Amino acid sequence: MKFEDLGLMPELLQAVADAGYSAPTPIQAQSIPIILAGKDILGGAQTGTGKTASFTLPMLQRIARHANTSSSPARHPVRALILAPTRELAMQVFENVKTYSKHLPLRSTCLYGGVDIKPQIAEMMQGREIIVATPGRLLDHVQQKTVSFNAVEFLILDEADRMLDMGFIPDIKRILALLPKERQSLLFSATFSEEIRKLADTMLKSPQLIEVARRNAVSETITHRVYPVAQEDKRHLLVHLLREQELRQVLVFVGTKFGASRLAHYLQRQGIEADAIHGDKSQQQRTEALEAFKAGRVKVLVGTDVAARGLDIDDLPHVINYELPHVAEDYVHRIGRTGRAGKPGDATSLVSPAEKQNLAEIEKLIKIKIEQVNTPGFELIDDQGHTSPDAKGGRARSQGRARDEFGASAARESRQERSRKTDRERAAENLQRRPSTEKSASPHLPKLDFDPSKPYESRPDPGKTNQPSAEKPNPRRAQRPVAALLGGLGKKKDAA
Repeated sequence: MKFEDLGLMPELLQAVADAGYSAPTPIQAQSIPIILAGKDILGGAQTGTGKTASFTLPMLQRIARHANTSSSPARHPVRALILAPTRELAMQVFENVKTYSKHLPLRSTCLYGGVDIKPQIAEMMQGREIIVATPGRLLDHVQQKTVSFNAVEFLILDEADRMLDMGFIPDIKRILALLPKERQSLLFSATFSEEIRKLADTMLKSPQLIEVARRNAVSETITHRVYPVAQEDKRHLLVHLLREQELRQVLVFVGTKFGASRLAHYLQRQGIEADAIHGDKSQQQRTEALEAFKAGRVKVLVGTDVAARGLDIDDLPHVINYELPHVAEDYVHRIGRTGRAGKPGDATSLVSPAEKQNLAEIEKLIKIKIEQVNTPGFELIDDQGHTSPDAKGGRARSQGRARDEFGASAARESRQERSRKTDRERAAENLQRRPSTEKSASPHLPKLDFDPSKPYESRPDPGKTNQPSAEKPNPRRAQRPVAALLGGLGKKKDAA
């Protein structure tokens, strides 16, 4: 089947040909005719199988009748609304919209948080037919009264399962209450759950279910591999694999934002070009890190599940799970970054003994027994995580040959502390051996009649005795009568 057989308009067929696509994927072949017929759908497919184009192309054709070149904002009301859970996924969908609509006079924009809202307000004031947004930032524009949904004909929820996990369902319900009742609604997700089906019942009208692969399936072109390793040796094994296998473009998943920054910093100190992408970084920092990774300036990109969700990287060869996800479905999303569009991919997981239960749940979900590979110097020989003496010695030798800067720094600090302690002890011994002040070390210094190391005490004068001293005469001059001062006494003597 070809795209021409799906009933798409010439402008869209030209855009598809410009993008280098000739044949639709299974999800596209099934979804596009149904959406063009005006029906609601609940669509699911493996990540990386063209799910975004399966709703973007028919949406553009449905609203193409409103396309115009007028400069008046009133001629460009919002016709289609696409909601995505993360900034990266929203930007990816927005790029697809621009790619497929470049031959149509339709305006589009992308609204997401983490950046100044004023430029987005300026775009909205000019009029936009298509809005790709995250739920939180869209509600910010609703509060600012910079967006109106009166003319909305299309509502699309992409990665609905991730919205459920991230707690966006209340925001989505608020947005649904603002939309016209008469509209066409589409819900797409890489995985399905019972909660997603309940959400679909509230927003879709007699939807058609399109599921081209079994639920939570993974691409058959991906090779799965597990390396058993102790938790404290994971970063050493990661460096070993990157160097021994000469991996050039690797997406590494960790569980926390702090762990992502810490691991990226460690890899940098080992001489490996690495960067981190997570929610604590600004949108500009995340964009720059992603562009450097795509351009090959950064060899390893360390990210969390939320930040890396929706990353569209052409021909990404390797995905490494530094830490297994707590939810088995997240494994499907992680490895979905590689092996896209039928291309081969490699999914490697570093599994500690504490993560074996998570590994069992993942294997049960994807119905695949993952191959386990032991690396010399990092083996685990039993379920309790005990290592053999040879394995311990091999790992110790490997770590000794490749001592990282952290270990060297700790050794230097230990030596400095011992040196400081020795200096303190030597000073204390010198103080104890110091001669008394009665025997002056230098004949040029006067002898002291007191010990300067003791607190000051006043001593009695040796010339004084304990007997009470005789009362000293008052040195003050004898007082004269007041009359004498006034000249009265002299008058009396003269009278006499």
